[in-house]
Amino acid sequence: MNFASFDLNLLRVLDALLETGSTTESGDRIGLSQPAVSAALGRLRQALDDPLFVRQGRRMVPTDFARSLRDPLRKLLDETQALLSGPQVFDPMRTTASFKISGSDFFADLLMPKLAERMLRLAPGIVVQMVDLVPDSYAAIIDRHQADLALIPRMPVPDWILQESLFHSSFVTIARKGHPRLCRILPGDVIPIDLFCDLGHVLFSPEGNLTAMGDKALAQVGRARRIMMTMPVFSGVYTAVAQSDLIALIPKQLALEKAEMFGLDLYQPPMPVTRAEITMVWHRRADRNPALLWLRQQISELMAPLDEGLSPDARIV
Repeated sequence: MNFASFDLNLLRVLDALLETGSTTESGDRIGLSQPAVSAALGRLRQALDDPLFVRQGRRMVPTDFARSLRDPLRKLLDETQALLSGPQVFDPMRTTASFKISGSDFFADLLMPKLAERMLRLAPGIVVQMVDLVPDSYAAIIDRHQADLALIPRMPVPDWILQESLFHSSFVTIARKGHPRLCRILPGDVIPIDLFCDLGHVLFSPEGNLTAMGDKALAQVGRARRIMMTMPVFSGVYTAVAQSDLIALIPKQLALEKAEMFGLDLYQPPMPVTRAEITMVWHRRADRNPALLWLRQQISELMAPLDEGLSPDARIV
């Protein structure tokens, strides 16, 4: 048989004939006339090189070969119908899906613990892996199935990437408690710009770049800060600040989360810094994946409380 030229619609005719043993009843079942079923049977006989059915009185009796096809053919047609019927009802308690999320360690601190609690309660079979984020390569890792979701600052995306806003974050300055050059400034107040620029800074920079949003904000007022160290992870930034006289600009939510544990004071930067909009991105091909949709909904709900409606110069509370 030449499969490339075989009409797969003939399989529905064969299945009906095996069920009914009648060309008339088969036609009624699949919406064809009796002559059309007879013509299809002729084509099946030629393609499969077997009579398939023989007359026994008024009945059509399947040949041994035709009988051997009956159960596998029914299974094939059932699986094909299931395949083409679209996503089934999703039950998070029963799924065993596995997903990779690309993001900075900000999310390891402020998302993953909450997501772990929710998954254990609602979807114990789902596995989520956090993988390193390199912002400029997020599209490549999603395209290559190296990550299912990426959590990134808003940026232009290709048309095959879908993007959803999660929250906005302002930036605050962190310094260790008892910093000798900040002792006369109350936590929550603005650091004078001359002092801010003179102090050494730790910069969060996954790719080792020496500029960030804070530097752009300083440049707008004709100033520059003194970057003395870069870190690829936020945990390195606040740990270095906690154990030295360096300072850093980091997202306010993370600073509030870590201040007490690491002995940090929080201050306002001396220049307005545009709040970052953090988004979730994924490939358009996976938009209707019910398990991934469920995961996106959980992340969106868990991140929503982080969203700020504050102006960039609002006091830290």
